[in-house]
Amino acid sequence: MCGIVGVISKAPVNQLIYDALLLLQHRGQDAAGIVTMQGQKCFMHKARGMVRDVFRTRNMRALPGNVGLGQVRYPTAGNAYSEEEAQPFYVNAPYGIVLVHNGNLTNAHALKEELFEVDRRHINTESDTEVLINVLAHELEMAGRDLPLTPAQIFKAVATVHKRIKGSYGVIALIAGHGLLAFRDPYGIRPLCFGQAADGEVMVASESVALEGTGHTLTRDLAPGEALFIDTSGAIHTQQCAENPTLNPCMFEFVYLARPDSVMDGISVYQARLNMGETLAQRLISTIPPSEIDVVIPIPESSRPSAMQLAHRIGKPYREGFVKNRYVGRTFIMPGQSTRKKSVRQKLNAIGLEFKGRNVLLVDDSIVRGTTSKEIVQMAREAGANKVYLASAAPPVRFPNVYGIDMPTKEELIAHGRSIEEIRQFIGADALIYQDVDAMKRVVAQLRPGLNGFEASCFDGQYITGDVSAEDFATIQAQRKSQGGDEEDLPARSRLALQSGGDQ
Repeated sequence: MCGIVGVISKAPVNQLIYDALLLLQHRGQDAAGIVTMQGQKCFMHKARGMVRDVFRTRNMRALPGNVGLGQVRYPTAGNAYSEEEAQPFYVNAPYGIVLVHNGNLTNAHALKEELFEVDRRHINTESDTEVLINVLAHELEMAGRDLPLTPAQIFKAVATVHKRIKGSYGVIALIAGHGLLAFRDPYGIRPLCFGQAADGEVMVASESVALEGTGHTLTRDLAPGEALFIDTSGAIHTQQCAENPTLNPCMFEFVYLARPDSVMDGISVYQARLNMGETLAQRLISTIPPSEIDVVIPIPESSRPSAMQLAHRIGKPYREGFVKNRYVGRTFIMPGQSTRKKSVRQKLNAIGLEFKGRNVLLVDDSIVRGTTSKEIVQMAREAGANKVYLASAAPPVRFPNVYGIDMPTKEELIAHGRSIEEIRQFIGADALIYQDVDAMKRVVAQLRPGLNGFEASCFDGQYITGDVSAEDFATIQAQRKSQGGDEEDLPARSRLALQSGGDQ
């Protein structure tokens, strides 16, 4: 999962893209990059690290131009340590194309061979984004051969790209001397929207919060399979380029990944989380009498809306029992489990007053590995809690994700092959309550009439692109191990500690 943004304006865009990336920082903290274009010349700077660390004044001054794009990276394919795989990616033919990508191609390996053997294009990294930009470049060359490049030819190229690549993708690309292109996968798994400022400036971004926070008004989301092209004059062209598009947004965006103040595919992320709290309360009541609960405490931060709604529903006080230290590094980059546990203690500190002598219900957005949940439950006990119950606003995460969320392999998932009781025993809670998959889908779908469904493979094991096999998971696991070190050491491990105490 990454955050991407593209802008075409009449004024310099370097600062604007920087500001938008800060608003999307939650979508990736491993690397950041910006490219701008002045005339037909590209200017690029990218490196590992967060936005504020990657870009200094000297870097910003070296990014002139009125059109550009940027990305914050959270790698799900390729080498997490390689600065070469930070985005944007660039190819010089045809035209000169620069591209950023949010998602994951499930057939990247086969395409890499096809590009070399058939298209005569060489891929130099393990990044699926390099595969994607070369497929797009080849199809643009085929569509525009011996002719001036028009929106119709660009859309023809995108239609062929849709036929060749599989998986999830939100894409923004610059075509030198022509304009800005954006398109979304035919299932609408990864989000992408666009909006305009009062002066006609157009921005495309992963989340609406990037538009609103930079003075743009959200126009709408790109439809699944749709392509958007903005030429150098600022004229907007759109066309549906997929044969059978269906809207199946990633459920984990609403559970955890997106900012609560974003609206995705017409669904308020905040309202979706409130609705999840409502259905979680119904599950709770059937498991634990509310009379046995003294206080409801969220595990910061994504779980707060669900925890508030749950507390309201069962008539119990909502309290902030944990304080988060925002200046501690991410737990999943720590070498070894003992260091991970120490970092959890540094990241969260319990307020003893809210725990002592009480039966507390902790609410988290999801439980992935279970190790952080176990540590937090122990922290609550050490703070004096009488009983510690744990509720997850998401269902059990039983299956890996291949569409751009770097979920651990199934062996690392605490819910894979275990009963709820076995998970409860591992975590050490007095009771464990999970969200119901069907109820979660139902209450979020209510917010968008006509929705086809959701990509919820990590919960239900249904991979909607229909091309994912057991062999693919074995290949992914082997590639991760080949990067060197134990899987616990990889910075691309499940990002579920970035925004919250969210479980690892």
